[in-house]
Amino acid sequence: MSDRPGSADVPGAAGGNAGRMGSKRLDPRRLQLVFGAFALTAGTVTALRPDPPHPLFTIAAACGYALAAALSFGGWFALRRAATSAPARTVLIVFHLLFVPAQFLFLLAHDLPWLGMALSSAIVVSLKPRFPRLKRTPRKVWLTLHVGIGVGWLGVATGMLVLAIVGASADSHEMQHGAYLLLHRFDLLLAIPSAFATIVTGVVVSLGTPWGLVTHKWVLAKLVIALALPLLASFEGPWIEELEARSADGVIETGTTGLLLTGAMGLFTVLLWTAVVLSVFKPGGRTPWARPKGERRGRPVNAARAPALASPHRPVPVSDSGGGDS
Repeated sequence: MSDRPGSADVPGAAGGNAGRMGSKRLDPRRLQLVFGAFALTAGTVTALRPDPPHPLFTIAAACGYALAAALSFGGWFALRRAATSAPARTVLIVFHLLFVPAQFLFLLAHDLPWLGMALSSAIVVSLKPRFPRLKRTPRKVWLTLHVGIGVGWLGVATGMLVLAIVGASADSHEMQHGAYLLLHRFDLLLAIPSAFATIVTGVVVSLGTPWGLVTHKWVLAKLVIALALPLLASFEGPWIEELEARSADGVIETGTTGLLLTGAMGLFTVLLWTAVVLSVFKPGGRTPWARPKGERRGRPVNAARAPALASPHRPVPVSDSGGGDS
């Protein structure tokens, strides 16, 4: 970047060109139609699936995608009109930010939500959201919820690791089957809701504070961990169900499945401890996507106008607003 204020490398111009190129690639109105069609298809396929493995999540997925389809087609219409475009963008951004982790739960009913999560993420990016900073009290409330739920998730993962080890090493039917039965209940009733709530509260805290979601490497690393764990859980769930069913009639040799399950539970726990360490030490600095420290949020000052705003006898002071502790 040139040091001369009149140079062609102007952040505002570059940002505008990038924004126009991005809007051509990701048209939010077109994406509403695509997602609406996908939601109708996914909801119908999920609802008509014979012998669903988890009826409760099947119903939730069918209802969720029905709501998403209605909202998408309504959003396509609302984004056409200037009077309704701004509120429609806000509603769609909030909905899809919540719907991405919700679709992790729908994976228990069908595999189609993988595509739905990608489309929801693309919609959020195409709408170019701007998030206000949380005030002190709401920030403390959301941070408390995030820390408390995250610590609870770590406790659940540790308990599930212990149960997996007990199930693989037990020599009595009651102990082995009881371990896998309890492990299945922990997975459905504790681990999955904890993952959903941790991701939602973490995104709110990140976007509502100066840390940002992709601005600092430690926050981005925690986001990757939080999204990778439900992916791991999509493999771990069937292993639990298989071992629970096989051990119903007597003691079994868990074999490779038991070993894989124990390893997955161990990896789960290690990744959550890694997230704790990242939260405490905050290593890594800023990412390439972070704004320069001297640049304020909002519309950048046109470089060509900067000399006119300055006094001829003193330089323009630069305010550093990129930091902040949360």
